[in-house]
Amino acid sequence: MNKELIINAAPTGVEIALLENKKLVELHHEKTDANFAVGDLYLGKVKKLIPGLNAAFVDVGFEKDAFLHYTDLSPYARSILKFTQVAMNDKAEGGFDFAKFQVEPEIVKTGKINEVLNGKPNVLVQILKEPIAAKGPRLSCELSLPGRFVVLTPFNEIVAVSKKIHSSDERKRLQKIIEAIRPKNFGVIVRTAAEGKKTAELHEDLLALTESWQMIQRNLKGAVAPAKILSEQDKTTSILRDLLTVDFNKIVTNDKNLYNDTRTYIQKIAPDKTDIVTFHNNGLPVFDHYGITKQVKSGFGKTVNLPSGAYLIIEHTEALHVIDVNSGYKSVSNNQEENAVETNMEAAEEIARQLRLRDIGGIIVVDFIDMKHPDNKRRLQDAMEGFMRTDRAKHAVLPISRFGLMQLTRQRMRPEMNINTSETCPTCHGSGKVSSTLLLVDEIQTRLQYLVSHGHKKLTLAIHPILYSHLTKGLWSIKRKWQWKYKIPFYIESNSDFYLTEFHFYDGNLDEIKF
Repeated sequence: MNKELIINAAPTGVEIALLENKKLVELHHEKTDANFAVGDLYLGKVKKLIPGLNAAFVDVGFEKDAFLHYTDLSPYARSILKFTQVAMNDKAEGGFDFAKFQVEPEIVKTGKINEVLNGKPNVLVQILKEPIAAKGPRLSCELSLPGRFVVLTPFNEIVAVSKKIHSSDERKRLQKIIEAIRPKNFGVIVRTAAEGKKTAELHEDLLALTESWQMIQRNLKGAVAPAKILSEQDKTTSILRDLLTVDFNKIVTNDKNLYNDTRTYIQKIAPDKTDIVTFHNNGLPVFDHYGITKQVKSGFGKTVNLPSGAYLIIEHTEALHVIDVNSGYKSVSNNQEENAVETNMEAAEEIARQLRLRDIGGIIVVDFIDMKHPDNKRRLQDAMEGFMRTDRAKHAVLPISRFGLMQLTRQRMRPEMNINTSETCPTCHGSGKVSSTLLLVDEIQTRLQYLVSHGHKKLTLAIHPILYSHLTKGLWSIKRKWQWKYKIPFYIESNSDFYLTEFHFYDGNLDEIKF
């Protein structure tokens, strides 16, 4: 698969587009003033315990308190609370040695929030979900620091290897390496990208993450809640970290600093791929040059058209997203079932792309075209799971119900990407209604009478072609009546660039008259 990453830097932030085989599949926007991002670590102050929800509200500096549920506390919640206090009150110049930190016993899965967070303490938390709509951020105490090849998880000794690494020999090799180089009091999750990597590369990645943990300790010293303790890497770097693979063959940016930073980052993680980074400066906006602007305009509307003439209707309600699949004008055969299967397959591929592109999360219900045969329904479900396989967000696809509906769930971590692709009509100004033609003619005559009364001896009226036909129709046209009534040379010209109700008057020198 041909993958390209196009980065557009603007004063308001950075837009990042991921193309697969020239098709836009992900669009990210990192605002320059964004305060909360998934992965950021904060020193929060517990403000309110809600035993009925088994949750707490924590002040992390957002206008609404963040939500922390008991299930997101982490088994090592007591260790985190103890570490937070020790780090905040640490007096040692170089910071305390985390390897000597005494880990507390794990909390029970069925416990109560007020048993752990009694006294409303300060606690180190990580953003699990960004603020969405009127809700504050969602938090977790399952702290993790992601790197290119490994993820560092403090307060435990667990080593886990990604299930996407299928070779048992390779899994054993990686497990053995990490066990040998893992620092005390840290667990490690080995990512899929670590497959085939040497010990030195894994060790370098691990050292960088332990340095980040030491920075957290330093930032906690003397901190006052609420306070940001550590920011996740900027979105450009985090996307490169998560996505860069051997089939990634182009990265383009229009910003010199981003170009240099990206090259430096890739030089560090994949020296043989440095040449894929290019700087765009040919005058044309980078998103226009690579056809992204056009794909955004065509991909974010309520209606999404498919090549066969079929189309999707995508609507959002408070509880879920609804996608309706409608058949097109092309038919592969005279068999209704075959046509339904082909249209549904095409729609399933586009739906999987739309979920990634718009970053739609929560519950999604898809109303596919009805199919009678159970084998076709299973085939469609298998295809949908295949199309969703490249999606990094956690998701689940349920079988098609008796009513022909497919239910999906997709992890919601950020607000849905919502771009308004429609433009306000210059005629109706978005109201959907225009003035009556009769009233428009009366308005033109009123203006004409005003100009004649103010001494104009020759006038030209420029109008839309349809209105021109209305005013000049017939032997005794409206134009001729006005000319007879006001006793001046009066001309009408049509201009196809005007919108329907637009008109302008010009004097004898063809200078426009302003009202």
